[in-house]
Formats: sequence, C-alpha cells, structure tokens
Amino acid sequence: MSSQKQAEEAIVSSFDETVPVSAAAGDHLDGKEAEQDDGGDPRHQSEFSLTSIFWHGGSVYDAWFSCASNQVAQVLLTLPYSFSQMGMLSGIILQLFYGIMGSWTAYLISVLYVEYRTRKEKENVSFKNHVIQWFEVLDGLLGPTWKALGLAFNCTFLLFGSVIQLIACASNIYYINDKFDKRTWTYIFGACCATTVFIPSFHNYRIWSFLGLGMTTYTAWYLTIAALIHGQDPGVIHSGPKKLDLYFTGATNILYTFGGHAVTVEIMHAMWKPQKFKYIYLLATLYVFTLTLPSASAMYWAFGDQLLTHSNAFSLLPRTGWRDAAVILMLIHQFITFGFACTPLYFVWEKVVRMHDTKSIFKRALTRLPVVVPIWFLAIVFPFFGPINSAVGALLVSFTVYIIPAMAHMLTYRSASARLVSE
Repeated sequence: MSSQKQAEEAIVSSFDETVPVSAAAGDHLDGKEAEQDDGGDPRHQSEFSLTSIFWHGGSVYDAWFSCASNQVAQVLLTLPYSFSQMGMLSGIILQLFYGIMGSWTAYLISVLYVEYRTRKEKENVSFKNHVIQWFEVLDGLLGPTWKALGLAFNCTFLLFGSVIQLIACASNIYYINDKFDKRTWTYIFGACCATTVFIPSFHNYRIWSFLGLGMTTYTAWYLTIAALIHGQDPGVIHSGPKKLDLYFTGATNILYTFGGHAVTVEIMHAMWKPQKFKYIYLLATLYVFTLTLPSASAMYWAFGDQLLTHSNAFSLLPRTGWRDAAVILMLIHQFITFGFACTPLYFVWEKVVRMHDTKSIFKRALTRLPVVVPIWFLAIVFPFFGPINSAVGALLVSFTVYIIPAMAHMLTYRSASARLVSE
C-alpha cells in the first residue's frame, strides 16, 4: 500500500534528519542527552565502543534475534508432550499453521504501529523518552475501549508468561540437582530473575537475545540427536490423538509457542529503522520451525505415549554431560525470557507511577520491584507449568496473537477514506 510507504518514509525521514542519533535508535526509555554519544547506530559512531556491541542493539538483526529468542523457551521442552496428545501429523500441521498466521498478525501489528507513530509525529509528539506500547497504539487508533482491551490481555498474558518461566527454572534444575525441592528453587531463581529490573529496555537486550537463541538451538538439537541415538523404546506406542480434551490441550500449548506478540511493539520501537520490521517475525518463525519440528518429532517417535506422563522432555533422557549442559543453558535462557516478558510490564507500571522518563537506572529498578514480587509469589504458589501453558494459550494467546490485531487492523482501515490515505 502506498499509504503505508508514506507512513514508513515519514518515520525514516524523522530518524535521519530531525532526531539525534540516540533517539533515532529507538532507545527512548534511556535515550538521555548524556548517552547520545554511544546510544545510537554503531555505524554512525567514530570510535570503537564495547557498549555499542553488547548493549545498544537496534538493527534488523537484533530484532530478529529478539523475536526468535522470545518465541522458543520452556515450550521447546513441552512440545513433545503436545505431540503425544494430538499425534505427529496434527502437531506438525498446527505448528506450521499457527506460526504462519502468527507472522501475519505480527505484520498487521507493525502496520498499525507505523500508522500510529506517523500520526503522532505529524502532531509533533516526541517519543525520545517514551517507549510506545501496543495498548497505546490501540488507544491512538481506536480509542480508550480498545486501549483497555489490549492492556488487559497483554498484561495478563505477560504476567503468567513470567510466572511460567520461574516455574520452569525450578522444574529444569531439579533434573541435575534435587538437593532442594522445586519451591525452594523457585525462591532462588525468583531472586535471580529480579535483577532484570536493571535492564532499561529491549534496546539493551542485544547480547542476551543472541546468546538466548544459541542456547535454545543447542537444546533443540540435543533433544533431536539424543532421541535418534536412543532409538524407539521397545513396544513404543503412538496412539495420539486418543481424547478430544487432550487434543485441544496440546493444540493450545502449540498456540502458546508462537505467542510472542505481546512484546512485538516494544521490539519494533527499539529498532533504529522500525519500518524494516515487516518480515522479521516471519523470518524468525521460519528459523523456530527448524528447532521445534525436528525436536518434537524425534522425541515423540522415540518415546510415544510415555510423553503423556512426562510433560518435560528432559525427564525421559538419560543424565549425561550433554543433557546437563542443555538444562543449564535453558535455565539461562529462561532468565532472558523472563526479562522479555517482564519488561513491557515494567514500562506500564513506570507510566502509572510517572517514572517512565527517569534518568536514574536505580530509581527505575526500585520502581519496577513491585512488578516482580507478585510474579515471584504466584510462581511459588502454583509450581506447575504444563496446565498453565495450556490455559494461557487457550484464554489469552488466542486474543493477543490473532483476534485483537486482526480486528484492530480491520477497524482502523474499515472506511474508504482511511484506506485511501493508507494507499
């Protein structure tokens, strides 16, 4: 659409001509004057800087790593369980279907973000010290009712997504160290994950996103190779799908796999050129397929119906150095994913208490602590993530990923005049 091109060109023009480099980089949360020298696109910097390599990320590659890393976390270990519930063929088909449809709605979100930002910049609104979020896009384009809808679904989804990561940490570490029970491990990992309050924005997840995707890549291929080496268990049975309720439970868990849309706008906003986001989510999803499809298929082929009583794939594999390495890497990645899920919640809370534009990272960290505490509490109270995965997929991801973005796009461009402006 030519209207969309005009909107994108307006953003690029404002980045390249009227905004300082650090603001153009999208680091609006921590884009202070003092940081303008090292907060922008490294291509515009005259001196080599380690922070530009490890800390200030806003390229299309950073966005791709963030999207791909955020999609695959603990769910990688539960997909074989889903295959046992619904069968090999359905598992593969639904992964492909949900992944492609999710990429399409992520594209719709990117279109709406560009539309919203272009309108606001025409009104001379500056986002130098402000991170745009999905509920604000809905508010600006469709009004307060849609703002409340987006805020409720996204925040609830991110809240339980964070809880799942803490529970998963305790579940995984138990396979290599059962000295403490899972609740005690949840206490420990809750304290570790609380340190994410010191990471200002998605602009600063460059090295973490890169490492996170490497960790899940290792784990996925470990599962695949270990299952193939193990071979099929004697008398293995592949009876799925057996029951309708199990089939839909597995389907909702697969739905959850491609439910990273709650942080899409924040990832876009952290880019130097957010108009280039259009196809990043699709490319990230295609890479995720190379991790999820082989690992889930190989595990189900090897163990079959045994997975119905083992929701965590690690539990069926013998303890080796390779498995322990996979467990440790997944623990680190879950810390990263916890930060991804919590950061938008941090932003929302900062805006509520009017601390979003503070210059002090320590004040911002203290402000964010009330967000971490209830998440920590819920993870201790409900120490099981399998049913929560499915519940979140069924009740929240369906709206957050598919229904709300599609409806918002249709309503935004429902009139002929709106479509004309965007063409």
